Amino acid sequence: MLRREWLVALAFLAPALTLLFTFTHYPAIQTVIDSFWSTPRGRRPAAFVGTDNYARLLQDPIFVRAMVNNAIYAAITIPASILLALVMAMFVEGRIRGRALVRMAYFTPTVLPLIAVANIWLFFFLPGFGLLEQLRSLLGLSPRNWIGSPETALYGVSAVTVWSQAGFFMIFYLAALTTIPPSLREAAAIEGCSRWTFFRRVTWPLIMPTTLFVSVNATINAFRTVDHIFVMTEGGPNNASMLLLYYIYAQGFRFWDTAYAATLTVVMVAILALVGIGQFFLLDRRVHYR
Repeated sequence: MLRREWLVALAFLAPALTLLFTFTHYPAIQTVIDSFWSTPRGRRPAAFVGTDNYARLLQDPIFVRAMVNNAIYAAITIPASILLALVMAMFVEGRIRGRALVRMAYFTPTVLPLIAVANIWLFFFLPGFGLLEQLRSLLGLSPRNWIGSPETALYGVSAVTVWSQAGFFMIFYLAALTTIPPSLREAAAIEGCSRWTFFRRVTWPLIMPTTLFVSVNATINAFRTVDHIFVMTEGGPNNASMLLLYYIYAQGFRFWDTAYAATLTVVMVAILALVGIGQFFLLDRRVHYR
């Protein structure tokens, strides 16, 4: 009887497992294998090159620049998105006039395609005519090319990322805040507890599981950004906004160096795995599930 139940369970799981292996596990395994071979060119087949592609990474200045840019990009977008999402959630969680409209306004950037978001921000950053430049001209400041300057291009695309994903993270924080029992707030008010003390001692520890979930997702987003880079800067100027995933795209689909792109992909996945495991080990000690 037990064996029959296992066979029935496997029959139901077989379609999902087949799709999962075909479109997830098999491509991942094939990518690792391709990283040890050269890229086939015309009639020249791929040849086994061992770790030559990985050695090439260490001598690739653009890869090093992309890694540095990605580290800066992650250091900006992850805490900024989490902080902004938490502030917005705490604001709309209270009883304010037009709360539903405010929530919708905060969440709207999330449902927009990143290509549309990038085009909206291109209007903001447009030299001489953009919204930011119009505000600067009112203040008597000189014009500036925000995404055309190596000094500000990376910060410009970082602002776009924070604006587009903070509303998504807000939904999770809003759900977490609504689970806090009102009796805790009432008890804190009776004891004369300030809002900051209540947040630090009660609210923040109780929403740590949500913070862990949001931080992992924000980290993944920081390494898989490519849409608005493609539209706004294409990694420029002078690789100032080159991120790792866009560099993988350029190697794989512009220069058709699929073996090197596979190597870069393996490195990116390894970095994400290490960072994700580190987040769980560091933050799990502060997470209170009950």
